[in-house]
Amino acid sequence: MGMLDGLIGRAKSAAAKFAGVTLAQLLSNENATQNAPTSEIGRRPNPEDQLKYAYRLMWVDPDLRQAILDIREMDKLDGRVKRIHSRIARDTVKGGLIMQQGQANETLSREWDVFQRNLQLNRIEKLKSDARGLVMEGNLPYQWVLDRAFNVVQGVRMPAETILPNIGIDGLFKDVQKAYIQFDIMTGAEMAAFPLWQLHHARFDPDNFDDMGSLGRPFLDATRTTWRKLNMSEEDLVIRRRMRAPLRMAHVLKGASAADVATYRAQVEKDQADGIITDYYMNKEGGVTAIQGDSNLNQMKDIVHLLDTFFSGSPMPKGLAGYTDGLARDILEDLKRDYYDEVDVLQDTLSFAYESGFRLHLLLKGINPDNEDFRVTFAERRTETPSQTTDRALKLKALGLPQGLVLEELGYDPAYVERRREWEVQHYTPYPDPNAPEAPPVDPKTAPVSRNRGVSVSVTPGNGRKGESGTSISNG
Repeated sequence: MGMLDGLIGRAKSAAAKFAGVTLAQLLSNENATQNAPTSEIGRRPNPEDQLKYAYRLMWVDPDLRQAILDIREMDKLDGRVKRIHSRIARDTVKGGLIMQQGQANETLSREWDVFQRNLQLNRIEKLKSDARGLVMEGNLPYQWVLDRAFNVVQGVRMPAETILPNIGIDGLFKDVQKAYIQFDIMTGAEMAAFPLWQLHHARFDPDNFDDMGSLGRPFLDATRTTWRKLNMSEEDLVIRRRMRAPLRMAHVLKGASAADVATYRAQVEKDQADGIITDYYMNKEGGVTAIQGDSNLNQMKDIVHLLDTFFSGSPMPKGLAGYTDGLARDILEDLKRDYYDEVDVLQDTLSFAYESGFRLHLLLKGINPDNEDFRVTFAERRTETPSQTTDRALKLKALGLPQGLVLEELGYDPAYVERRREWEVQHYTPYPDPNAPEAPPVDPKTAPVSRNRGVSVSVTPGNGRKGESGTSISNG
């Protein structure tokens, strides 16, 4: 890997030289190594983690591995857990991945198209697989695969339970040339070693972000105990119903001998086994009394409590999983907003991983990414209906925000929209009315949303649902 590392260094220097700026910044976490030229002193991990790192030298993290195995079992056996994982992953990648630029740059756009196509980031199933892995495993070890021409041709998600950061008790990488190690779980042998540039490790909710050995946690790892209790209670509920719900009969034969009782019992059980419903005839004093089944089978407050406890530790509200009994619409709306905030955090974590790979791609092409104004993000930052998204964009336009920012809020690339607009002007006009005014209306209280028609937007505070502002569109 020495030749490739040298090539990266030369790419940084060349990018800085041709761009007329200082040397390109280090890659993510590149300075988190021992003997780095900084003034940092002390140790980043807490005492317990320092001891754990001393033992965690020849094998993967057993706590993380067990948590991942438990989450996979829960996802396989329980449809609710599978729905939580799938819903979060789907909402995270909704709209796909885009690159936003402050100023249009054809070279940058072309390189992004190549990078996105090579890594299949234009396919929603690839993005959902990565998002689902981050949610279930709490970590996303992403390997950048290069061809012989030093082009990033693949982004491969590695199994998180087999990857171990090569760090010391100070929480820093021992060597960025061997930052991560993949172990064989069966033999404990080292299968591969990855330099820092080759493997980007995205972590979700680590105990200490600055500690390179602090791994991420699966989203539902703290609900494993509650899930086991809930699963056990539901199984006990089924067993209880099967054992105590059926109707039973008490047969009383006064003065009957043991032989008489045995003969009577054998005849009754034979009739029941054959499916014959008969009356009971006796020549002795006695009776047959019905014993009702358990009348308390509808008492399931313990299961409801465990279900509420499980979903309280889940990012997705219980109402979105179909449990709507007693849940008010206003409360559900508030819970949904909190859920969407969690989705935004996941989007930021994922998009930063993809942006790190794209920055590496630019470095290998001799382009200084620090000298370019761009960011990689998901098209839809919030999970809204098309009507809600359009209403929000109109309000932003009415506030005077630039058209490019409004398009970014809608999830569109402003440069791509501008190219399409220029193409349409050259080939046909989308507004064929020759009498439509070209200039915006003079009224300063209205703001146009089209350069060809006098369409205006006005916002009335407190006129919308739940006290929100209302939007009015008029064709002035």
